[in-house]
Amino acid sequence: MFVFLLQAGPAVTAIATDTAAAHANAIANAAPGLSLIDLILKGGWIMLPIFLLLIVSIYIIAERYLTIRSAGGNPESFMTGIRALMVKGDLQGAKLYCAQNPSPLARMVEKGLRRIGLPITEIEASVENVGKIEIARLEKNISILGIIAGIAPMLGFVGTIIGVIKIFYAISSSGEFGITQIAGGLYTKMVTSAAGLIVGIIAHIGYHWLSILVERMVFRMENSAIEFMDILQDN
Repeated sequence: MFVFLLQAGPAVTAIATDTAAAHANAIANAAPGLSLIDLILKGGWIMLPIFLLLIVSIYIIAERYLTIRSAGGNPESFMTGIRALMVKGDLQGAKLYCAQNPSPLARMVEKGLRRIGLPITEIEASVENVGKIEIARLEKNISILGIIAGIAPMLGFVGTIIGVIKIFYAISSSGEFGITQIAGGLYTKMVTSAAGLIVGIIAHIGYHWLSILVERMVFRMENSAIEFMDILQDN
């Protein structure tokens, strides 16, 4: 008997190896890869508002960045041109120069030029008022990103609750507790939570990044406004 097992050993080993390989291939064929679209669809209807918030966030970030970037211009060269025209006493030329530069700083300076002849305090107040309006325009819709940063994770949490409800409903309906009953609910739970957090992070980063850009722009405008008032007092 022992001799027979020794003789049959290689054959048994080959059969076992072939069986294990066939079993592995069957598992690989039975579990195809899950695409990103299929994974998103597993999240259910709650993914629709999360996806809409993602589109809104990306649009606001791109639109505000381009607006702030175009509004920046080159304040140093602009104020150098204004100073040169004011020193020559060319008030009309300075106004025309402002009109040819569609930037918040140019509109502030143009407002001050139109108030020349009034007391310096009134000119300064007019420039500051225009500056506040321009800053409000730069900050347009940025606060929406802050709202999205708070709402998106909450929607993901709603998806988590829906997933848990699905799990308990499947268990109560089948009377069994297994991977089949909890798989669908877990997909909804995990996918929506991850999607909500990702959208919230994007909106949060966009909000603070754009706020920093606006703060830099405000700093430049304030410095240029002070320089403009110095030019008026020198002349």
